[in-house]
Parts: sequence; C-alpha cells; structure tokens
Amino acid sequence: MNVRGTRWIGVAFLSCSLAFAPLGAHAGIVTTDALTAQQESDSNRAKIASFLDRANAAGKLQEHGVSAQDAKSRVAALSDSEARDLARQIDSLPAGGNFGSFTDDQLIIILLLVILVAIIASS
Repeated sequence: MNVRGTRWIGVAFLSCSLAFAPLGAHAGIVTTDALTAQQESDSNRAKIASFLDRANAAGKLQEHGVSAQDAKSRVAALSDSEARDLARQIDSLPAGGNFGSFTDDQLIIILLLVILVAIIASS
C-alpha cells in the first residue's frame, strides 16, 4: 500500500475512535451537610406521614373536610423547611394529650398539696 492510503486509513480510524469514545464521567464530592440535610428531610416527612396515619389525626382531618389522601399529597408538596417546621410542631405536642391549661410546675404543686392533705387527714 502506498503511504497516502495508509494515512487516510489512520485518519479514518482515529476519527471513528474519537467519535465513538465514551464521554467522560463527572464525579463530585458530596458533603456531610448535604447528606444529613437529605436524611433529615426524609425523616421529617416520615414523621409527618406516620402522624397522619393515626386514627385520631385522620378523624380530625375528616372533621375539617380534608381527606387523608389530600393531606398526604399536600405533605409531599411541602418544602424542606416547611416539613421541618411541621415535624417540630408534632414533636412539641403533648404525648398523653392536653391536661387543660396546667403547666408541669402547677401539676407538681397540686400533687404535693394532695399528698400533704392526705398525710394530715390520716394523722
């Protein structure tokens, strides 16, 4: 073969190999803050979903004319900061229900007075 034909074959081979070469991959660094933010967001949404699955919460939603499915779709549309605020409000709810407007200190004082009256009455 002549040199000119070999050169054209080389150019064609090089062009094809460059044209069909895989594109370079892009790797980035994932920071700890980004990972924890995503995990926190998932945790907040799971907390809200479990709260909505409770029978008493579903009943209250029905009383206000909101179906459970509508509430879940609205939760899915919340931003991360809104979901975080709602999860914090759920965490701040009293565990056993509301005992009226008494604070913890007031309940302790009432219990101490009841115990004192019971001790005085038994003597």
